[in-house]
Amino acid sequence: MDTIDLGAAAERVARLAEGIGDERLGDPTPCPEYAVREVLAHVVGLGVAFRDAARKQFGPTTRTPPGSSRPVLADDWRTALPKVLDELAAAWREPGAWEGDTQAGGIDLPAAVMGRIALDELLIHGWDLARATGQAYEVSEEELRVSEALLTPADDSSDEAFFGPVVAVPDDAPLLDRVIGLSGRRPDWRPV
Repeated sequence: MDTIDLGAAAERVARLAEGIGDERLGDPTPCPEYAVREVLAHVVGLGVAFRDAARKQFGPTTRTPPGSSRPVLADDWRTALPKVLDELAAAWREPGAWEGDTQAGGIDLPAAVMGRIALDELLIHGWDLARATGQAYEVSEEELRVSEALLTPADDSSDEAFFGPVVAVPDDAPLLDRVIGLSGRRPDWRPV
C-alpha cells in the first residue's frame, strides 16, 4: 500500500477549528451524542492516538478505546489542537510509520491500514465540524477515494460501517455525500 500525506486533512480541521467561536461549542453535530466541544475533544484525542500509532509509541494513548469515556475539551484546545494535528501529519510522513503493525483505539492493525483510518477520522470529523458550524468543506477526490475504500463494507449484505449503520445515498450523489453515508451519517444533516 502506498503512503498518504495527512497534512491537508490535518490543516483543514485546524482551519475549521479556528472558525469556531466559543458560543458554538454547545451546538449539535451529526454525531448525535456529541456537541461541537466533544467532537473537538475527540479530534484532539484521536490526533494524539494516531500520532503515537505512527511513532509506534504504545501506551494509554493507543490502548484506550475511543468510546471508553466522554471526551472533555481542555481549556487550551485552541493551541493544543493545531499542534497535535501538525504532529500527527509529521509522524505519518516518516517512512517507518507505514511499516509493520501498530495500535490505536485498543486495536492492532497493519500500519498502512491505520494511516488510512487516521485520514478517514480527520475527513469525517472535519465534515462533522463544518456541517455543525456552517463552514465550507472541500476535500480532494484522492482523500475521498481512500475513505470510500476503507468504509465500503466488504460484504454486500452488511450495512454496518466503522461509525454506524450505512446511510443509503444515491449512486449518482457527490462522492463526499456517498462517503458521509458510508460513515453512518446523513449527508443532508443540518443543525436544527
